[in-house]
Amino acid sequence: MGGEIRFLLNDTEIRLSEAGSRDTLLDFLRLEQRLTGTKEGCAEGDCGACTVLVGRLHHGHLHYEPINACIRFLASCHGCHVVTIEHLRGRDGGLHPVQAAMVEHHGSQCGFCTPGFVMALYGLWMQNPRPDMLAIETALQGNLCRCTGYEPIVKAAFAASEAGGQNFDALTVERDRVTAALNAIPRERVEVARGNDRAILPADAADLAQVLAENPKATIVAGATDVGLWVTKFLRDISPAVFIGHLTDLKKIEITPGHITIGAGVTYSEFEPFVLAHFPEALDYWRRIGGWQVRNAGTIGGNVANGSPIGETPPLLIALGATLRLRSSAGSRDLAVEDYFIDYGKQDRRPGEFLESITVPLKAEDARIAAYKVSKRHHADITASAAAFHVETDGATITCARVAFGGMAATPKRAKSAEAALKGQPFTAETFEAAAQAVANDFQPLSDWRASAEYRQQLAANFFRRFWLEQSGAEHRLRRVE
Repeated sequence: MGGEIRFLLNDTEIRLSEAGSRDTLLDFLRLEQRLTGTKEGCAEGDCGACTVLVGRLHHGHLHYEPINACIRFLASCHGCHVVTIEHLRGRDGGLHPVQAAMVEHHGSQCGFCTPGFVMALYGLWMQNPRPDMLAIETALQGNLCRCTGYEPIVKAAFAASEAGGQNFDALTVERDRVTAALNAIPRERVEVARGNDRAILPADAADLAQVLAENPKATIVAGATDVGLWVTKFLRDISPAVFIGHLTDLKKIEITPGHITIGAGVTYSEFEPFVLAHFPEALDYWRRIGGWQVRNAGTIGGNVANGSPIGETPPLLIALGATLRLRSSAGSRDLAVEDYFIDYGKQDRRPGEFLESITVPLKAEDARIAAYKVSKRHHADITASAAAFHVETDGATITCARVAFGGMAATPKRAKSAEAALKGQPFTAETFEAAAQAVANDFQPLSDWRASAEYRQQLAANFFRRFWLEQSGAEHRLRRVE
């Protein structure tokens, strides 16, 4: 057992024997290290002003991603390389190509958000030397600017890609040294504290089961894209907190005949290529989960386990017929994802259990899949209502219909009345209109600041009409007429 949090910060090794579960990376950078280029804006992972790069060993390779320092807990940096704006430099020691492009294309006015934009574009520049407009827009989803406007920033992104220079960048030149330094950090349980505020990092999944047996009321923290706000916005006590984002045995993705199994620690970004390969119809929906920084940190398991009624992944997983595996020191058990959610804030997870993996059936050849989300802002915004469809046909007749909603009830939930209106019926506009009417029997939505009950009910019906228009090709015919 170790008693130190160890990580690299730019070109310096950090060792901390005293750290609490609620200590954030942003506060450590600004207050302890005086690296004030990393800004605090929203303190909820929404504006991107606090963006830094975090490098970690992923399947033996060093991989860097932009993340939000404001909701990244310091303990979760163990075994990582944290890179801030102060570490950027060009080949000649001057401005980095991304920084120079921002200057040349007037990508900054007040400058407060600029370091975060630079770090997000730096992450893109390292990963994709020839980005198109979609790649740049996706990279900037999690960054907000109130005064410059995005056109100069997008031009700077293109200019930086034209400038190139990745082979001479510090993160490339130093890669072997950094990899060796991270490999030298022991893979053992680490426990640190600040007073009574405890942070625990298990050595592996088996050790996690033991830690939770010893601390059954502990808070499990993966990407902290939700738990981070419990601390920054609600000042909640999460001690003892058990951090699991570093556990490689929770990051496995395995494809077997007919199924794909996702480790609970797999992030949205890590799973995105598999969405593209196996569920491409849901790719746009997937890319609307938070911004890029959130998808780099947030985990699929965490999104399910916390039981939020507006979590984006549960409706899609329920529609696909996914199951999950819960594990404890006493053993494991499996249950359908839809059965995990009992009531608002209540899930079928016993003391000492943790979500280990999720298994998703691969879609049949004739399956029709769709996922929709409505929110006030298109990207990086909380869901007002979401729906996922999985419909199979035998010729012209619907043989299987699974439709799940988020944001319509106290839990993610299937629309059983609407499904009954579809199953066994012809695949026609009239059938889907009947389902649109029947869905009113499935939910009694609440009104809140995201949407009114009436609006949500209308959305639910319109999702069925939209699905029919898309699947029948009528949407494309209408567009040609327009």
